[in-house]
Amino acid sequence: MRSPWRSFLLRTSSRSSLRTVANTCTQLQESNPNLQLRRSLSSFLFHNSLQDSVSFKVSEQPKNPNFRNFSSELALEHTDVDHVILTEIFSMPRSDDDVTVQLESNKINIDHDLVLKVLKGTGTSPYVALRLFNWVLVHESERLSSKSYNWMLGVLGSNGFMNEFWDLIEAMRRKGYGVCKGAFLRVSKSLEKKGLESDLNRLKEFFVSKDVNDSIERVCSRVCKVIRKEPWGDNVEKELQDLGIPFSSDLVAMVLEKISTEPMKALIFFRWVEESGLIKHDGKTYNAVARVLGREDCVEKFWGVVDEMRSNGFDMEKETYVRVLGRFAKRKMIKDAVNLYELAMGGANKPFVTDCTFLLKKIVVSRELDMGLFSRVLKVFVEDGNVLTDSTFHVVAKSLSSVGKTMECYNVLKAMQECGFVASSALQNTIASDIGSLGSENLVDEFINRMEAFGVRSSHKTWTSLIEGQCKAGNLDKAVDCFHKMVEKEGVSHAGYALNLLVNAFCYKKKTADACELLIDLVNRGQLKPWHSTYKLLINKLLVQGNFNDALSLIGLMKNDGFPPFLDPFMEYISRNGTGDDAVAFLKAMTVRSFPSTSVVLRVFEAFFKAGRDKEAQNILYKCPSHIKNHADVLNLFCSKTWEESNAAAVVVA
Repeated sequence: MRSPWRSFLLRTSSRSSLRTVANTCTQLQESNPNLQLRRSLSSFLFHNSLQDSVSFKVSEQPKNPNFRNFSSELALEHTDVDHVILTEIFSMPRSDDDVTVQLESNKINIDHDLVLKVLKGTGTSPYVALRLFNWVLVHESERLSSKSYNWMLGVLGSNGFMNEFWDLIEAMRRKGYGVCKGAFLRVSKSLEKKGLESDLNRLKEFFVSKDVNDSIERVCSRVCKVIRKEPWGDNVEKELQDLGIPFSSDLVAMVLEKISTEPMKALIFFRWVEESGLIKHDGKTYNAVARVLGREDCVEKFWGVVDEMRSNGFDMEKETYVRVLGRFAKRKMIKDAVNLYELAMGGANKPFVTDCTFLLKKIVVSRELDMGLFSRVLKVFVEDGNVLTDSTFHVVAKSLSSVGKTMECYNVLKAMQECGFVASSALQNTIASDIGSLGSENLVDEFINRMEAFGVRSSHKTWTSLIEGQCKAGNLDKAVDCFHKMVEKEGVSHAGYALNLLVNAFCYKKKTADACELLIDLVNRGQLKPWHSTYKLLINKLLVQGNFNDALSLIGLMKNDGFPPFLDPFMEYISRNGTGDDAVAFLKAMTVRSFPSTSVVLRVFEAFFKAGRDKEAQNILYKCPSHIKNHADVLNLFCSKTWEESNAAAVVVA
């Protein structure tokens, strides 16, 4: 009779297509092709005996003449940081204590997937693989599976380490592991190429032997065949019982992985094997079924198994967390991903530090930005002793921008501040500029208040960034209001750059006269001293637009601020478009005590003559004081001009 829970699972089961995730491994660069393994290295690699009473000794001379030793230079493509660091740690002989210290200082938790990545990534360089495998065998043996042994076997056999190869096969036989077809083919090809016929024949005999047929891989295949051939029922259960197989955690975990494309059958098998008294589930089997169920169509059952696993005192393995988190993120199951992250952060196998940023990015690019989920990730990250940094905000802000949600940056900033984030002055300025460009006065005030509430006093640079953002957005009235607040809070000593921004923005909007009025008002009311370049910019713009009187009004302010006279644009304007009265007004505006110096007056006359306006030059001369009229240089200039005109007239008459 089937139990009610099994009937329910059968009714809800569905067959789904297999989705294969291709895991790319690091390609490790190699160097020193002639380096040979020394006895000291040999003694380190296998100085501890195996649990199966089998110990290895690495040959002094590698039998593969093409072998090259592992180099410290790593190809960083398609890899993760832990993979790279772990490879570096085992790239040279170290004591067990040193390895432990290195792992702890780099916060690396060795799991099954990470071991496989390094074993696969070492390629024809067996030494890193040997050191890692030996260390894990002694200290973390539960992280090694039949797949790990087979990859190590392939590394040894392909590189000519035949003594160690056969020792490992013996160890695998004692553990009930067989040689998988992939490892067999890989090593066979290498042995055939090297002409090692005796080893090749011995391997073929072992591969077809009874020991291999009774291996965990072959047993797993028989179990999976029974499960797959028909819907689960009494017949399937009877056939499994009739196999007379002694189920172990390794076997159950392997079966669950093999039938993962049929998650409901996997769950039924998981329940049945314990209900039948064939096994008592442990952390390995719980994690195996959790990896199978961690998908969109089984998510409720996944959480049920996870709760059961934790209540029985077992932790979620890093491998389970990483695989399921990737699926949740890919299927946009963000809430489940956050729940999984919180669970993992509360367990023994902590997630990677970068997972926080990964989840934050996934949250902000979702169709609806859930700030509750965002804050939950931040909170659990910080409570575990981590610190939020500027780079975290930059990454999240970039993701927001990529989906057109730049306006949400402020909400993100608030959530981060509530979790203790304090923006650096540079980031404050960037944020201030962005907030200023949003055009909300309330946001500007709230931003300043929040900065100060978190002990970060707003500086003139922050205010300037706010004004810059408002100028970029064309919100000139708000920019002026913000400027007044800046002067009120920070004083006028650092206001020059902000005023220059305002003047530029007004001129860009073709409101040059308004810019002039603003500058004069600010100078008269606030003892503000604009930059020399600000005066020059504004005078040029005013004269281009024909606002001679406004431009002239700035000359006096420049003199009061101690800036040198700005003659060129006035000379050009007056000589082309101005009158004699304009010239005199300009000269009087330049006056400090009496009339300007003779050199300045001479430049005005020369400019009028050059423009062909001789009569206006005569008109200006009549209005000059006597000391200018009678000055030798002035008389010579006008006399030479009269002489030139007389000669020109004589040439015409002739």
